[in-house]
Amino acid sequence: MADTTPWMKVFPNALAITNPGWFVNSALLIVSTGALLFAQPDAGREAGKLETLRLMDSRAARFKELSRRLWENPELSFEEFKSSSLLAAELRAAGFGVTTNVAAIPTAFVAEWGTGKPVVAVLGEYDALPELSQHPIPERKALVTGGAGHGCGHNLLGAAGAFAAIMAKDHLQSRGMGGTVRFYGCPAEENGAGKLHMIRAGAFKDCDVALTWHPDDRNEPGMRSTLANQGAYFRFHGAAAHAGRAPEKGRSALDAVMVMTHAVELLREHVPQATRVHYIITQGGTAANVVPELAEIRLTARHPDAAELDKVWSRIIKCAEAGALATETRLELELSSGLANVVPNDALAAIFERNMRLVGGVVYTPEERAFAVKLRATLPSDTLPPLELAGLIQPIQTETTSWSTDVGDVSWNLPTGEIRAAAFVPGVAAHTWQSTACAGMGIGQKAMIVAAKTLALTAIDLFHDPSQVEAARRSFDKILAGKKYISRLPPNAKPELKKTR
Repeated sequence: MADTTPWMKVFPNALAITNPGWFVNSALLIVSTGALLFAQPDAGREAGKLETLRLMDSRAARFKELSRRLWENPELSFEEFKSSSLLAAELRAAGFGVTTNVAAIPTAFVAEWGTGKPVVAVLGEYDALPELSQHPIPERKALVTGGAGHGCGHNLLGAAGAFAAIMAKDHLQSRGMGGTVRFYGCPAEENGAGKLHMIRAGAFKDCDVALTWHPDDRNEPGMRSTLANQGAYFRFHGAAAHAGRAPEKGRSALDAVMVMTHAVELLREHVPQATRVHYIITQGGTAANVVPELAEIRLTARHPDAAELDKVWSRIIKCAEAGALATETRLELELSSGLANVVPNDALAAIFERNMRLVGGVVYTPEERAFAVKLRATLPSDTLPPLELAGLIQPIQTETTSWSTDVGDVSWNLPTGEIRAAAFVPGVAAHTWQSTACAGMGIGQKAMIVAAKTLALTAIDLFHDPSQVEAARRSFDKILAGKKYISRLPPNAKPELKKTR
């Protein structure tokens, strides 16, 4: 304890509100910010932030349990009835007014507390992924065979967002401060672009700033850009016939799909390097002795630049048209997704970085470390980062990631900041059974608390200092430089609430 005594003289509750990594991260913070902890011009705000951290430690168990309940009831996109109800009930009990059925989506809601400016939004997600059911153990064992699972950690994402919003509200309320805290219950991030429909319904029109986070295998305080994407169902209509007795009378819709996919594969050589194209065949016929009358492929293309994506997409359409032409079938196209790339915000990233270094990373218990070692034994050994990565705070990253998210569309409409926290064992990728396992146990829950604390402290900073909200707006305006947001979904697109095919 000798090394910690100087800290304890200044903040006697320091050990109670942090983890062992706090001292290392705080030391880095002092070097980079000129002794932020000791030389802040707003000492009352900093004391309030430390009090918020202490309170969050005392309340953490409740939100860990909430995340576990969400994890135990994984629900797919637009089917998150239990999950959205659990989160809405938690916010309602904390004093928020809750509006449900936002954008005519039964599982979308907005919880609000306070009045006046600024309006600070915290985003939450809670949809799961198909076929990723998994026990919280370091070996493959589904809870429900073929069932859904939180392989992207959205159970943690939603619970942490709610925790942060509630703590920001409590801070304002205890000090009699003005301002509005909102939690956005956002369904169908994985498969349905719920936020796009909420944007179109005007749910974000008066927000000043949006804050969010996402589970990862490391702690990053900044927000990288992502890939814009475009997705659609390509449906081919042919003519059924007996495949043995009269095949010449049939026009195979499956053949049309096969021609299209072959053309797409040949196209890969002739698109920009950063392009991603991936697809599944969702319907290919019902019997081998019947020429398929209907076949369908769902395809998504991605690129960092929306204009380049449009060029690639037009060529993919031609591949589909070629399939229809070659097989004398009819092509029907239904757009299913269209996400904008993320617009990073330098001003919000800087605030996030200061606060995440104050909070610290994820520190494993011996039992959690043993879990991590066993889990990593199921991964390719030549690509594993050190386990200690979970306890470190990375510098702000600037490169573009290869995934897509409907947070991108929010970021084109208002200043948006996102952090990532080490909910997955280092080396574990999202959308895997390994990530589902992490999201249901202590490692994922610890990262959830890191994220919730960082979000709450950042919201407090924004409420105390409107100039930081203005700085976020300047960063937003600068990077867009007059570019206008254009949704990639057609104006008449509706949420895909129920699949009928």
